Amino acid sequence: MKQLSVVVCVYNEELNIRPLSEQIKSALAGYNFEAIFVDDGSTDRTREEIMGINDERFVLVELKRNYGQSSALQAGIDHAEGEHIVLLDGDLQNDPADIPSMLKMAIDGNWDLVAGVRANRKDGMFLRKIPSKIANYIIRESTGIKMKDLGCTLKVFTKEAAKSIHIYGELHRFIPVLVALEGNVRITQVDVNHRPREFGKSKYNLSRTTRVMSDLLLMLFFKKYMQRPMHFFGGLGIITFGLGILINLYLLILKLFGHDLWGKPILILGLMLVVAGIQFITIGIMAELQMRTYFESQNKTPYQVRKVVTAKK
Repeated sequence: MKQLSVVVCVYNEELNIRPLSEQIKSALAGYNFEAIFVDDGSTDRTREEIMGINDERFVLVELKRNYGQSSALQAGIDHAEGEHIVLLDGDLQNDPADIPSMLKMAIDGNWDLVAGVRANRKDGMFLRKIPSKIANYIIRESTGIKMKDLGCTLKVFTKEAAKSIHIYGELHRFIPVLVALEGNVRITQVDVNHRPREFGKSKYNLSRTTRVMSDLLLMLFFKKYMQRPMHFFGGLGIITFGLGILINLYLLILKLFGHDLWGKPILILGLMLVVAGIQFITIGIMAELQMRTYFESQNKTPYQVRKVVTAKK
């Protein structure tokens, strides 16, 4: 069993591979580790540079096309065998020298996740820092996960915590939230070194903002209603259906008193609310059935047990 697995996702980072691999070897001298480079469909010489490291501790996982950072991270975690798993950026902005102290912190403190915080971030103010601060604030306040820097890739997990989550879409920004949802709530953070990018181009742009907000809504739903979707959709359905019934009863009374209802917008509204209420309730029932299938087909439980201890003297 390897002590440590370092997962590095790269996309067109050919100039960063050699220096990063040397820094990993230097930082983890004396550790039984593997470094898994996930090539997310690079179109330059990234793959050749990884193969040229010539060290059996370094592994290439080559994806068939560019799937995005979340899927690449998941691929690396799936192939990792270490007792602890480290996520590391492939652009040299994360410092591998921080890994040993974070690993020691995780082991000594029995933390499920130790997340890095870029205390002195070396990025542009308007395109990177300010949007990141706003996003971190919104996510903290919405989810209750009090992390200073959710965008820092450098993290150290226990194998159990890393393997318990599934990262897809753009959910790599919400890894601490996903870990907490699985019941592994022992999460801490520590300041880490952050360096300016020297080679290659950043893959970040402001177009990701809408995707972050969409994923945030998904995380809020997971946090509150993952195991009881009927409470969400059923509640909406009952309120919507009830409003529709009240409007239709009101219109029925008007009709009994001889009023002409034809062409009134409120008539259409009442009918739409009744139909929407039925649809919400139906969606809730279907979601409940899917959740039962999700848990029972994988023999998963809706809870996580950390340990069972016999009470004895």
